[in-house]
Amino acid sequence: MILADKYKKVRKHTEDICRPLQVEDYVVQPVADVSPPKWHIGHTTWFFETFILKPNVPSYIEFDPQYNFVFNSYYETIGSRVIRTDRGNLSRPGVADIYRYREYVDKYMVDFISTAPSPVIADLIILGLNHEEQHQELLLTDIKYILGNNPLFPAYDLHHKENITTEAREGVITIPEGLHTIGYAGNEFCFDNELGRHQVYLSQYKIAKGLVTNKEYLDFINDNGYTDFRHWHAEGWDWVKNNQVTCPMYWHNIDGEWNQYTLRGLEPLNWNDALCHISYYEAAAYASWKGMRLPTEFEWESAAKQFAWGKRWEWTESAYLPYPGFEKAPGAIGEYNGKFMINQMVLRGASAVTPEGHSRDTYRNFFHPYLRWQYTGIRLAK
Repeated sequence: MILADKYKKVRKHTEDICRPLQVEDYVVQPVADVSPPKWHIGHTTWFFETFILKPNVPSYIEFDPQYNFVFNSYYETIGSRVIRTDRGNLSRPGVADIYRYREYVDKYMVDFISTAPSPVIADLIILGLNHEEQHQELLLTDIKYILGNNPLFPAYDLHHKENITTEAREGVITIPEGLHTIGYAGNEFCFDNELGRHQVYLSQYKIAKGLVTNKEYLDFINDNGYTDFRHWHAEGWDWVKNNQVTCPMYWHNIDGEWNQYTLRGLEPLNWNDALCHISYYEAAAYASWKGMRLPTEFEWESAAKQFAWGKRWEWTESAYLPYPGFEKAPGAIGEYNGKFMINQMVLRGASAVTPEGHSRDTYRNFFHPYLRWQYTGIRLAK
């Protein structure tokens, strides 16, 4: 696809995601990990203004110098910024102003792309588009959290499909011991944390063909899984007690019947759907209860080469660490992944809200173990 067409397609999809929102929905930030939708559409625009237009288009005039402070996410190289927890406190700039900002930057970007920028700058634009696709997934999960914590359980879009019914894929696959090659190889885009292709030795292991379903997880709940400390890491057990967790996020027991909040609103829980919205702590506890474990990210990737997996972001037993030979890029772009390689667990796969074509077998997502607002699920190993 021509770069200009790709740019227009990705930018339009972000606005399509926001189309069902009411103006009030754009500004809500219920918790620190959820950003207001208007911040997402401003931040993804700021990325192109800051890293492409300002350094490379001499005639470009910054839309609003104050926006660098408002829409910088975590790039220390770029300067000071609004702290993450305060993003929801900003009533201004308004939603209409931010859309004017997008339109302004898009016009300059399309004109700039038409000049056939150098391969280095073209690669940076492609990084920006993949960055925006990451935010498209975050947008939908953040919107779900915002609306799902509204006591009226309003629907985002009555036609949106997000649940995944697990196929009849019972049993396990045995992967023989030996050396397995890990990491991205190819000429298409990948993130820097996928690079450093290397070999790992894996003992023989078994990995489930299918994802854990809602019904299977209910058995864990009914067997007092949330009140039996034996299955939990110490930190996870503290998390359960301190937060009074008794079920996955968005599950609601109403008059003895289990329901689940979806982007279509509150619906009866489908027991055959793949489980989602659980923390690493819950995933590890469930695996322990089953007498199994979570796969390492290397086991997951080695098995995934043979099968079309990745319908939920799947927790792994691997800490988020650099591959051999990992190097940070110079400047602000070097802050993209490397600075987060501590105290987080790796997820593999993709999810129901991952943009088409954005995931790969080598894609490495990462979150703190207590988080569960993403579409996170479980695949067991042994």
